Amino acid sequence: QVQLVESGGGSVQPGGSMRLSCTIRGSGYYSIGWIRQAPGKQREGVSCIAAANDNTYYSDSVVGRFTIIRDNNERMLYLQMNSLQPEDTAVYYCAAGKNVGRASADYWGQGTQVTVSS
Repeated sequence: QVQLVESGGGSVQPGGSMRLSCTIRGSGYYSIGWIRQAPGKQREGVSCIAAANDNTYYSDSVVGRFTIIRDNNERMLYLQMNSLQPEDTAVYYCAAGKNVGRASADYWGQGTQVTVSS
């Protein structure tokens, strides 16, 4: 069983930066990352770290702008988001499971709203 708790959302202007945090409670063999849901759009796997080899994945829409960081000692997961654009506005979920990169997960956090607007 895994529990995930996000923090760090809010509002930012286009071009700004924001960092999301996720506290990981419990243990298991799973990939972990971030999935976002924007109004009227399909759920998107933003970034994840693979369980098998710690490889990182980024969706095409965020590559080069977002960085996923895992701190195993503190049991934390972060998403550093730079050069934010209005299209990044969404609810962001910390998620764990087999297919986080494909926006499918077994465990979900409660979600945190990120709004990018001038």
